[in-house]
Amino acid sequence: MEIILLQDVKKIGKKGERVKVSDGYARNYLIPKGLGAEPKAAVLNDAKLHDQNLKKVAAEELAAAKELAEKIAACPVTLAVKSGVSGKVFGSVTTKEIAKAFSDACGIELDKKKIVLAEPIKDLGDYELPVKLHKDVTAKLKLQVVAKE
Repeated sequence: MEIILLQDVKKIGKKGERVKVSDGYARNYLIPKGLGAEPKAAVLNDAKLHDQNLKKVAAEELAAAKELAEKIAACPVTLAVKSGVSGKVFGSVTTKEIAKAFSDACGIELDKKKIVLAEPIKDLGDYELPVKLHKDVTAKLKLQVVAKE
């Protein structure tokens, strides 16, 4: 029997997919629990509208991420930290400190989990850090770590 899934079902498929399952599984489990429905015109139309809505939302998120990436690239950040005479930072610079410095300098909130540090920042200097905003969009954040006076 062919049905359209109304919710994600483990090992069967994702929401909106048209899948073939055994008649008993469809009639006794999927349809009564509201996980699937027979492919009638109304259900097909709802699935189509849902897919269009998901595509529209994904396109809006991508556009917003690209816009934010441009703002991040245009706003360099300077972070003052305690350091020794040789230019070594006491401890290391964290993504939380970077996100706070960015929001103070540019007025844009940035999630610390989106900043990617390949290795901890333990020296003074200039850095270019990738910020993963979307699966297809990665921005470059310019960071200058200077000694606090």
